[in-house]
Amino acid sequence: MRRLRFLLLMVGLAACGGSKGGDASEAQSLIPKVLDGGVPQPDGGTAEVEPWDVKGRVVPQQTRIGDPFVYEIILTHSKDQRFELQPPKELEQFELIEQSRQRQDGPNGSVTTFRLKMSAFELGVLTLPEFVFELTAPGVNQTVSVPGMQVEVLPTLPKDADKQGANLFDFQPPTEVPIRSWRLVYALLGLLAAGLIGWGLVKWIRRPRPQVVVTKPLAPLNVRTLEALDKLKAEDLPAHGRVKDFYFRLSEILRGYLGERYGFEALECTSPELIASLRKLRTPGLPEDKLMRFISESDMVKYAKAEAPPESCAQSLAFGYELVEKTYVPPAPASPTPPAHAPGSRVS
Repeated sequence: MRRLRFLLLMVGLAACGGSKGGDASEAQSLIPKVLDGGVPQPDGGTAEVEPWDVKGRVVPQQTRIGDPFVYEIILTHSKDQRFELQPPKELEQFELIEQSRQRQDGPNGSVTTFRLKMSAFELGVLTLPEFVFELTAPGVNQTVSVPGMQVEVLPTLPKDADKQGANLFDFQPPTEVPIRSWRLVYALLGLLAAGLIGWGLVKWIRRPRPQVVVTKPLAPLNVRTLEALDKLKAEDLPAHGRVKDFYFRLSEILRGYLGERYGFEALECTSPELIASLRKLRTPGLPEDKLMRFISESDMVKYAKAEAPPESCAQSLAFGYELVEKTYVPPAPASPTPPAHAPGSRVS
């Protein structure tokens, strides 16, 4: 009988401890919406996207006006998929204080969690705005939106504020406010500025005269790019186990070449922005399919910690040489200026 009472007591204590778990609520399933269907395939169809799931959670679900709360968006997807949160536009009743992104890879998939620290400035049950994500996978580029959840915003004053005298103050009539004089400080600052100007003038007069430096003319774009590829090939980073460094270097070389060749900022673009910018330009001879395949493989190695065999590294390096060979066009030679004494057309 004593053992039975002790067992019932332990079960009751465990239930009470579980009920005091705080504001940690279970994540709720959300229904996303696809805004952009993806990248079309050469046969006219669209690349298939592996299924993924999204859940959301607001911690705490009740917050006071102006106090921060956390909106967690949990994405469960395959390892070759990557989600990026697009910068949100005007949030109206809310303010986004900070955001963080965390990805965990498991044996059967990956989980990416976005934590959005926010605050609200209206009372009542409010619906969070929808957030737009960019989904990238091999041969796929989609834009999806996740609907917002609800959060209850409470006032900062208690219900008995009027009785306790903790109500808001009314407007007060104008009152005189004494203002200190800063004339002495301004005078001292003026003297200090005059001294600094005099000291700077003396230093400028005594400055060393610049020396004429002969700069070597910049080599053509294809020569500089091929030299960089030759240097990367000579270092043989994959053989030393530095596959990730190899793809970072090769991606930077090819992005710099494409940006200078077609006149846009390629080094600061994301992979989808790079492809979109190239499609807006006239790029004769550009092997787009091979470029997209290289970008996908490079992103998987750089950001998803995927492994690449030496054969793939060699093929990627060979693609760099092929890209320069097929797309580089030497600039047209400048037309020579005729001498002043050259004969011209006669006017009769």
